[in-house]
Amino acid sequence: MNPLLASIPSPSRNVIEIGPLTIHFYGIMIAIGVIVAVMVARRRYVRYGGSGEMVERVSIWAVIIGFLGARLGYITTHTGDFVDQPWEVFFIWKGGLAIYGGLIAGAITAIVLLRKWNGDVFAFGDAVAVGIPLAQTIGRFGNYFNQELFGTPSDLPWAVEIEARIADAAGYPGYTTFHPMFHYEALWNLFITAGVILWLEKRGKLFKGASIAVYLTLYGIGRFLMELMRTDTTFRFLGLSRNGWVSVGAVIVGAVLFWWMQRRHETRTLVGPPVFIAPGAETVPAIVEGDIATGDDDDDDEQDSDDIGATDDPAVTDPPS
Repeated sequence: MNPLLASIPSPSRNVIEIGPLTIHFYGIMIAIGVIVAVMVARRRYVRYGGSGEMVERVSIWAVIIGFLGARLGYITTHTGDFVDQPWEVFFIWKGGLAIYGGLIAGAITAIVLLRKWNGDVFAFGDAVAVGIPLAQTIGRFGNYFNQELFGTPSDLPWAVEIEARIADAAGYPGYTTFHPMFHYEALWNLFITAGVILWLEKRGKLFKGASIAVYLTLYGIGRFLMELMRTDTTFRFLGLSRNGWVSVGAVIVGAVLFWWMQRRHETRTLVGPPVFIAPGAETVPAIVEGDIATGDDDDDDEQDSDDIGATDDPAVTDPPS
């Protein structure tokens, strides 16, 4: 059987031209992924008693710095691609973002801002633990449009067709179908990473900080397996790519974080007044699962709902712009 008759065709074009404007599908997929991630994170963080505005403000900076980190991470391992045309380091629409560089840069930015604005770092981590793999799932289809990040040659029915010129440049002249690594990772992120986290949360198996720990562990395992089949890596140490080693680190960090948070065993915050507390101000007591379960409602402790979070302290303000 001709493998071309049982394979996934690649898109014939990766751009949309509207007059003088050229829109790349790669950029569209990334933009959709970011929007989905922020929307999901906002809803989950508010559910944990946090502020939706906090998510929006933190996300703006985390996304910007994250993109810079992702691009820098790619450039550091593909410097040869920019020797003759160094200005192409700014051509992000052509592809070339290292997801781990973006995750690390974005995470550091988010942690710094959350601590500065008195946000809950671990609740925020749990909030983004589902949105990030969903965004990664969507973003991987940008690689599909760009015909990049494919694996070794394959004649399986779900192998993806790659143009001859691209296959030749990758060192596989004469081959036309390859393992669709971007599709493999998209499926892993959607069903294994995000799916398992939601399933465990629904069963009440996860405590505060556990969702982000599970994300790091599961994504690290999946990405490690994908790296063993990647053909476009330019840096390897002991036979493993840089992203492969970072994946090992992600699994270790996730496992240690899970163990540490389990020892602390903090309950998740349920829906409460999403009050943003400025630095130095008193925090508003959160409603936690344990409080709901006990059903304590002593009259002496009751407080008018209109007074909850009310204060004359000028330190309680809206988030800084």
